[in-house]
Amino acid sequence: MCLCHGMSTHPLTTQLPAVQPELTLSKLDSALLSILVKDGRASFADIARQLGISRAHARTRVQALQASGVIELFGAVINPEKLGKVLSTFLDVQVAPVALEVVAQELADCKEVVSLYIMSDLKSLHVHVLTDGVQDFEAFVRRHLFNRPEILAVDCKTLLTRVKHRRGGARL
Repeated sequence: MCLCHGMSTHPLTTQLPAVQPELTLSKLDSALLSILVKDGRASFADIARQLGISRAHARTRVQALQASGVIELFGAVINPEKLGKVLSTFLDVQVAPVALEVVAQELADCKEVVSLYIMSDLKSLHVHVLTDGVQDFEAFVRRHLFNRPEILAVDCKTLLTRVKHRRGGARL
């Protein structure tokens, strides 16, 4: 607590992003995003042809969606198995709340961690780890999770079969 103003100075209460108003997409923008989700390398000419608009209008709409933050980036989707990353493991890590952000950042900096989320209970992390196999996963756990008093519990599940995978973010 901040003694001078009686306000909390805990990092989680001071660093939460402001809630942005929800953006309503037009049918055109939704259709444009669907095209880009399927093929992030689609040219403005291809988008224009599929939507029945001019190439300049397609470019303007894509740029507007980037400027508004709807499109965060264009990138490649890599198949980890082709690179030898055959073990996909999901960890639910309970952390002492005072250490949550520090542990989250330390894990986020690990090359094995492909995604990491702070959960709404403000004491749990949901972590997706890709490794070459069981031995590499065990080494990761020993290096980053074992013998840390701030880590209270770990629930670990290995991926058996991928049924559905969202490429390009949320379904529109």
